[in-house]
Amino acid sequence: MGGYSNPDLFEKFSPENGSGATEHTHAGERPVMGFFTKVFQKREMLGTLVARNLKIRYQGSGLGFLWTLLNPLFMALIYWIFIRFMKFPMDPWTLLAGVLAWQFVTMCCGDAINAVAGHPNLVKKVYFPRLILPLSTVVANLINFLLSLLVLFALTAVSGRLAWGPGLALLPLLIALQFLLCLGLALIISCSSVYFRDTEHIVSVLMMAWFFMSPVVYSVDLITRGGVVPRWLLGIYLCNPMAGLITAYRAIILNGPAPAGIALAAAIALPLLLCAAGLRIFMRHEPDFADEL
Repeated sequence: MGGYSNPDLFEKFSPENGSGATEHTHAGERPVMGFFTKVFQKREMLGTLVARNLKIRYQGSGLGFLWTLLNPLFMALIYWIFIRFMKFPMDPWTLLAGVLAWQFVTMCCGDAINAVAGHPNLVKKVYFPRLILPLSTVVANLINFLLSLLVLFALTAVSGRLAWGPGLALLPLLIALQFLLCLGLALIISCSSVYFRDTEHIVSVLMMAWFFMSPVVYSVDLITRGGVVPRWLLGIYLCNPMAGLITAYRAIILNGPAPAGIALAAAIALPLLLCAAGLRIFMRHEPDFADEL
């Protein structure tokens, strides 16, 4: 994704007082609420960037936005064929729930790499809270994720697997936790990519390792039962927030086993901590982005 070259965007998003791309107050000295107030004041810009991110991903393709729904279905089909050969005890709906949740994280981390570094002209010529750039990618992917969940709801309802009940009321909270996790990761990755050009390759390797350490194509029960993993390593595995989040999606939507203990605590605490850490890192380095790009 390249930088902006349309002068109308510079004019539209430039502050009325004609200030440059930097602000003299150090980000680390600004109150957090003041920082979010600035983001709220630029909500029109946020909406424009979200709409742009939604349109540009499949621009020029024949099916366009429909690929947002088809991609996870094809991925789930490929994984399901694989696990059938491996004889993992998992039905396609349980697999699809894990694939959708994982794809949300993957897309956010991938888009975050160029969220700031891919827009040097905008960052250098216009001052605005740079948080809007990674935030817009996460919000756009959240919209894609919600649409994908609607497809999952329809398929599971038709097949009789949808778990109707009060547990569905917890789904918005679960989505909010994953949104915070994705935002924290996006802030850290987008900030890192400004200073380290190898961030893209490092993230690619880490995401591959994280995928196999998360219960996407298998269930947590496969790891926790039968003494497959040593007890000390099992504790580390359950600290993976995606282990608890994916298990929670399956529990809420498909009436699967709910996460408990370490997995539940990690799914709640780590997204909050990671988002707070991402905000702190991003706000600290934000004033230097224009000089680094």
